[in-house]
Amino acid sequence: MLKFSVPTDSRVCFKDITADVNRLVKDSGVESGICCIFVPHTTAAITVNERADHDVVKDVAMALNKLIPFDDDYRHYEGNSAAHVKATIVGSSEMLAVENGELVLGTWQAVFFCEFDGPRRRNVLLKVILDKS
Repeated sequence: MLKFSVPTDSRVCFKDITADVNRLVKDSGVESGICCIFVPHTTAAITVNERADHDVVKDVAMALNKLIPFDDDYRHYEGNSAAHVKATIVGSSEMLAVENGELVLGTWQAVFFCEFDGPRRRNVLLKVILDKS
């Protein structure tokens, strides 16, 4: 299992972690296979989306905040239920193909770490699996 940390600086933010993930994939030595990216936190997530226009992830964060407001009639005593719901909707993992020692992504795509209960220091775990076919 490979691991790196992501510091976040606000309550909700999306951080492009593509370079970090690609570095670990390359270091793994796997030329062709699958990379599983997992966040072991209940108020954070992983997604793949556009990086060319930084307003896209701002729009995603804004839409999630409108759909799941921080202040509502939640029961969870810690006061971060909205972050749990957002993390559930976005998801805690992504599976991506690896070819030539790098992630296979579309021209405009990037891997984003999604913080919904920051600021914090979070962990991202990777498992790179060799394609033996």
